[in-house]
Amino acid sequence: MSTELIVGLDLDTRDEAIRAVTACGDCRWFKIGSQLFTRCGPAIVEAVLGLGKNVFLDLKFHDIPNTVAHGAKAAAALGAGLFTLHASGGRKMIAAAREAVEGTPARILAVTILTSLSDDMVRNEIGLPETAAQAVPRLAKLAVESGAHGIVCSPQEIRLVREAVGPGPIIVTPGIRPEWAGKDDQARVMTPREAAAAGASMIVVVRPILKHAQPAEAVRLVLEELNA
Repeated sequence: MSTELIVGLDLDTRDEAIRAVTACGDCRWFKIGSQLFTRCGPAIVEAVLGLGKNVFLDLKFHDIPNTVAHGAKAAAALGAGLFTLHASGGRKMIAAAREAVEGTPARILAVTILTSLSDDMVRNEIGLPETAAQAVPRLAKLAVESGAHGIVCSPQEIRLVREAVGPGPIIVTPGIRPEWAGKDDQARVMTPREAAAAGASMIVVVRPILKHAQPAEAVRLVLEELNA
């Protein structure tokens, strides 16, 4: 199965988002996170879906099981093909979300350890007796066993997660930079081809596409690399 491209709509307004989606040509998936969703609400999801595209709703639900179940049900009803929750919410929370979306096309992605957290922060601030590289596959396995359809992880953790969850679950990874693009403020990145080879099902690209003079051409180049 080929690796899919998701363009992240890390933008502030509906007009910017719609222009970006329209400019991105053949890209089929777009990520709507807390920045755009908080400013525009459910209407932006409906607008992107109305353009014939698929939506990855990245709101990272993390609450008691009943609350997350209702959030999951709402995301599915809105038409999100993918949405996120935190694996650290535990088995009951994830299972409740899975039950809430059963029978719908919506798929749950569990976030394990945020890429902004260092090993020192994982131990001394979060309180886990592990490094990120140890915690990520453990949480990924727990999430999939509890009903998550897939995992969001950094490029460096793709192989660890794939080994932990097997070939079936979806793995979505941000932090992807084509060879022709700068790294911006991210130090640990992979190219689309490297991420696909490591086992990613889908990759998220934002600035290299949105800031390109011709976003549709940038999309074409990434898709070409993924399908090489």
